[in-house]
Amino acid sequence: MTDFQQYYKAIGILPWQQRQKPSPFTPTALSDWDTLKQRVEACTACTLHQTRTQTVFGVGNRQAKLMIIGEAPGFHEDQQGEPFVGRAGQLLTAMIRAIGFDRSDVYIANILKCRPPENRDPKQEEVACCTPFLNQQIALVKPQLLLAVGRIASHYLLNTKSSLESLRNKMHSYGADEIPLIVTFHPAYLLRNPADKKKAFLDLQFTQRTLRAFTHGSLPRINTQAL
Repeated sequence: MTDFQQYYKAIGILPWQQRQKPSPFTPTALSDWDTLKQRVEACTACTLHQTRTQTVFGVGNRQAKLMIIGEAPGFHEDQQGEPFVGRAGQLLTAMIRAIGFDRSDVYIANILKCRPPENRDPKQEEVACCTPFLNQQIALVKPQLLLAVGRIASHYLLNTKSSLESLRNKMHSYGADEIPLIVTFHPAYLLRNPADKKKAFLDLQFTQRTLRAFTHGSLPRINTQAL
């Protein structure tokens, strides 16, 4: 140790050392949810980040029994940063209430976290970039039941191209944990095709019966037919 170093130490001046810059995603500093949300907000993996106003992460009860998964944000969602807030969102809220829940009781998320321009269908590469975030959300919520609303969400979660009509009124499963999954119409579709609201109501009754069965310790029968 040099004379200068001994002098600095004596008067309480510590020698300069380069410190490692902490990562904004360090698990010790942030919760898993905070970390995931920051990664979504910072994502530039596909071109949708160039046209978004903001990302749309998800909303609701993070320990929900029921998790509802839609397609992608629309105009109002892109403006407000919350899924299902336009007319389709109002209808979804009414659908949730029809099975005895408030919106705050469930967790709501989309396949995509950014709005596709002009509300077009998501491209395959966009889905591939974004769905790891959704998979992590599902893993964190650990829902008893998933409700896929619409064709895009149903096709991704079930890895199928079967028609939505053929997927309805059956109990499916998602992922390695085989989370029970039910399919129904997207609220935006129901606004354009109100005659199918009766079918959607039957899907909601099926959803309600399934959740009640969980409460009583009954396991749903999973559809094992090839999709």
